[in-house]
Amino acid sequence: MPAADAARARREGEVLHLEGRLDRAAAIGLWPTVQALADGARTLELGAVQALDSAGLALLAEAAARMRAGGAVQVLGAPAGLAELCAAYRLDPQLNYAGAPP
Repeated sequence: MPAADAARARREGEVLHLEGRLDRAAAIGLWPTVQALADGARTLELGAVQALDSAGLALLAEAAARMRAGGAVQVLGAPAGLAELCAAYRLDPQLNYAGAPP
């Protein structure tokens, strides 16, 4: 049985859901799944993310970038630490680099 805080990704329609602890190990393990699920998704749902570090943020930013290739992206949910990491890495609330074209 997986740990309660195990990182997972799943897709429901145009929504890519991420959950659990998004740390370095999770980012490495989830990357192939997120790559496959991100194409065509329009919403990144983070409400079930319990914690994240800079590697987790990189996973989220790359997922959002892949999703943006198909149009505007909506990011829902604000896990603890997300705002601080976004500020440190100059990402806006939609996980786009501040000042980058939409």
